[in-house]
Amino acid sequence: MAITKTIEEDKIEIIGVHKSLQIRTATVIKEDGVELSRSFHRRVLQCGTISGDSNAWSDTDISAESTEIKAIAAALWTTSVKNAYKDALLAEFAERSS
Repeated sequence: MAITKTIEEDKIEIIGVHKSLQIRTATVIKEDGVELSRSFHRRVLQCGTISGDSNAWSDTDISAESTEIKAIAAALWTTSVKNAYKDALLAEFAERSS
């Protein structure tokens, strides 16, 4: 009787004009090859962030991501996408501050 647990990225979606990546991972438990349970977890990656104090831009660190996520991010997160997202964040911060 062998019980196995695998975690797989089973759904990757591109969301919005700023190309956020919504990633769903499935945790699958099997006994002798028969699936006993499956649970899901979602997370979202944006192309970068702005620090609240200095408005300094930081690209999202994707070094620990899978090869597939890295390839998708590299293809989608162009300089123009990053700049547009940064501008949108700065506008949102400015609006909140006024």
